Amino acid sequence: MTTEQALHARSGSTCELCGATDGLGVYEVPPASDGSAEQSLLVCQTCRGQIENPDQVDANHWRCLNDSMWSQVPAVQVMAWRMLTRLSAEGWPQALLDMLYLDDETRAWAEAGAEGSDEHAVQHVDAHGAVLAAGDTVTLIKDLDVKGANFTAKRGTAVRGISLVADNPEQIEGRVEGQQIVILTKFVKKSG
Repeated sequence: MTTEQALHARSGSTCELCGATDGLGVYEVPPASDGSAEQSLLVCQTCRGQIENPDQVDANHWRCLNDSMWSQVPAVQVMAWRMLTRLSAEGWPQALLDMLYLDDETRAWAEAGAEGSDEHAVQHVDAHGAVLAAGDTVTLIKDLDVKGANFTAKRGTAVRGISLVADNPEQIEGRVEGQQIVILTKFVKKSG
């Protein structure tokens, strides 16, 4: 059985990300796919085009990940995580990322092929030098006055499901007391 035949059998001849039935083809999940069905997906032309051309992404197309992210297939989980991470600035993908659980091996695979994962990429690090990733939980290490809001974010507050500010490695975003705020990385400690 070829990889493509195995993927058709596994997926019921539908795109494993969006469920489309037309224009299906094998997509080997980078960075180190061996071409096997375990490291590949059956995807439609629309999904492939948007995966390979980040500037052509239609965020609403990826609402399909609300269903496909629950797949038991690690390759599907990896691509769901990568696309949700890519789109996390939209808001709704971050909520899905917060629910998505990946075992350690699958998460390492997802992060290895994520955009900007080369060694020259800007990294967000906490006060102790731990690398932060979108979706992490951090704890505030000092009281922070929140500008534009009438409260102080207290030391010890957990901020779940952070997102990274793409163009500034010293800033992350997170929700504290129902408010989406920007937090300096030097004032947080990675949890877990």
